[in-house]
Amino acid sequence: MTIQPFTLNIPQTELNDLTSRLAATRWIETIDEDDWREGTSLRFMRNLVGYWRDGFDWRLQESRLNTFSHFITEVDGQRIHFIHQRGKGPAPMPLILTHGWPGSFAEMLDIIPFLTDPARFGGSESDAFDVIIPSLPGYGFSPPPRKRGVGARQTAHLWAGLMDRLGYGRFALQGGDLGAGVSSWLARLYPDRVIGLHLNFIPGSYLPYIEDDRPITEEEQEFLNRRAAWSNEQGAYGHLQGTRPQSPAFALNDSPAGLAAWIAEKFQAWSDCEGQIENAVSLDALLTNISIYWFTGTIGSSFRMYVEGRLDPLQLSAGERISPPLAMAHFPKELPMPPQSWVSRGYNLARWTSMPHGGHFAAMEHPRELAADIRSFFNTLR
Repeated sequence: MTIQPFTLNIPQTELNDLTSRLAATRWIETIDEDDWREGTSLRFMRNLVGYWRDGFDWRLQESRLNTFSHFITEVDGQRIHFIHQRGKGPAPMPLILTHGWPGSFAEMLDIIPFLTDPARFGGSESDAFDVIIPSLPGYGFSPPPRKRGVGARQTAHLWAGLMDRLGYGRFALQGGDLGAGVSSWLARLYPDRVIGLHLNFIPGSYLPYIEDDRPITEEEQEFLNRRAAWSNEQGAYGHLQGTRPQSPAFALNDSPAGLAAWIAEKFQAWSDCEGQIENAVSLDALLTNISIYWFTGTIGSSFRMYVEGRLDPLQLSAGERISPPLAMAHFPKELPMPPQSWVSRGYNLARWTSMPHGGHFAAMEHPRELAADIRSFFNTLR
């Protein structure tokens, strides 16, 4: 399959169906309608569903999405949707931005102009990038894989094939959440093609080899304890999505309110929002992301990355390192992050930036700051 232009155009019948389903939402009973401790609050959900039904303008958001250059192609039998936005400069560096869950390609939109046209924002045109944003297999407009086994490792091979198709021999990488896993696998499998690796999250499955003469430090053990405590308190979603994903998929694929509650909970818990999602991400941005899951029917297939991740973790063997240089942008409200020593055991850590604010959805929350750190790091590798 050749590379073909792609335009988003959700049929009006699907918009009408969504409106009807939202109007027919069957609400739960709860002890405290404002409480988020046991999941998304009832009051927030009533407001969100009401806005989605009566105030949110999908056609406006769809029009904005279509201002970017979308394409569809096929690599190794897997159809891939991606944005390919050319940089404005003498020699733009190709950069793959990979999203995670519960995000989509839409979470990367605000950062694009800061990377493709830095001169417009007071930077140098010599720092421009050609930005490639693929949708993970089974996410958004990349259809679900036709076979088992398509996890982060296999997606890395797909991204390498996509860059071949686009004519890029070497390229840069950036990612968070599942995108950090795919990017790390790309750097591990194709070190000669990867210029450098910029992450704002270390994959949860990452496990370096522990040498006998370098036992785990007190700081590293504290991180492992903290991560285990977080998993016990907040990790039920990941365990469910990685072990029994099909059962919740039936419910979430059938109820837009249920889908919104499942996703909104993570934006509230993982962003730097002080308990109010709108402090970090607008409702329009949140609902654009949720609507992509809804209209494409991909919430169930998005869980497959969790299933495959449990079977194929990013575990390094004796003497193995991910050799391309790594830059870490550490946002303070991120999920539990390892110390630099733990990262350095397996990565070629070249830069660590402690960001002043922000959380898990860095490209949505603080696109200008994230882009500046990306440009600064890769400027040393051009």
